Amino acid sequence: MSSDIKNQTQRLVQWFERDALPLWSVRGIHPALGASFERLRADGEVDTGANVRVRVQARQAFFFAAAKSLGWCDSGADIARGLLGFVESNAAHPSAGGGFTHLLSPEFEVIDSKQDLYDHAFFLLAYAWLYRVSGERAALDKAEALVLHLDNCFGAEYGGWAEGDYDHTVRRQNPHMHLFEACMALYEASGEAPWLARAGELFSLFESRFFCPKQGVLFEFFNADWTLADGATGQVVEPGHMMEWVWLLDWYARLTGQSVARYTGVLYRRALDIGLKADSGLLYDSVTPEGNVLQHTKRCWGLTELIKASLVMAREGEPDAEARAASAVDALFRYYLCGTTPGSYVDQRGKNDEVVAAEAPASTLYHLIVLAQELMRYCDGVSDRAEKVSA
Repeated sequence: MSSDIKNQTQRLVQWFERDALPLWSVRGIHPALGASFERLRADGEVDTGANVRVRVQARQAFFFAAAKSLGWCDSGADIARGLLGFVESNAAHPSAGGGFTHLLSPEFEVIDSKQDLYDHAFFLLAYAWLYRVSGERAALDKAEALVLHLDNCFGAEYGGWAEGDYDHTVRRQNPHMHLFEACMALYEASGEAPWLARAGELFSLFESRFFCPKQGVLFEFFNADWTLADGATGQVVEPGHMMEWVWLLDWYARLTGQSVARYTGVLYRRALDIGLKADSGLLYDSVTPEGNVLQHTKRCWGLTELIKASLVMAREGEPDAEARAASAVDALFRYYLCGTTPGSYVDQRGKNDEVVAAEAPASTLYHLIVLAQELMRYCDGVSDRAEKVSA
């Protein structure tokens, strides 16, 4: 392991401890409601005019619970509990018999009561981590009730779930990817086999529907029967999601012993081939399987997933993957963790890598803290292996 990856890991850890957690635990949380604001403005102040996505509460609950588990935030479990309690009291769906609404006004009142599959994946993740740091069985009970609600209301033909309780023209892989993540997190937290079985069902969807072995890419949008969506919509590829699946598949392999190398290497290399802007090292938001750029913008989260995937590939012996990860953490600071307010960040860069979205969505902290967890796990794992060799 090089000193570069260790130094970049420590750099990110210090950013969380010194800057991000003090900022977001105070300024990012409504002092009376215990709910998360949607985002900070470029000047670091709360954007009090922004509508608030209900899923942000779940992602922030995960964030603070994860920070508690790392020893970075003593009040993390309490903040997470408060965030979830706010939603359960104020944004539960009024008539569906379970689940949550979608959007709140700047005054934290429900203005869109639809139920969205993607939103609910993060509530399952948040319950997993609240149980992990608190040991409260109620968190697991709520996860079980929520997934039963998804089964009853949104279970769909051909596998997986429908998009929600609203009309939709396509099915997305993205909610199922995060449900895969949540089921593995619930299994790790609880040790209860049904969660791993559900993860296995989602892995099968990846193998049979989302991944295209002929082109070596992950597709995003599908018809009801999981055939590719028609026209240009069906050809959309997000390199960041390809990288995210590399990390998720590796996690699944660690839990089950299932070999996934036939997928991870292809996804990683193809994402670099068709999605990387070489001069900056950032990932385009979307491209075609041939590498034609559909969106020249680059979100912060895409880079976090490139780093996580590079760590997976470094463990698998991929040449230059560790060096790429270290370089990408440096790029993360140069292009995104560079706001004028310490602990805040830039969300998106444009065609020429200029800032096009200077706001800091609270939801991005989910990606950043998972990256920190993975960097620390990588460094600890390499050190442990080195000690065993020397012994």
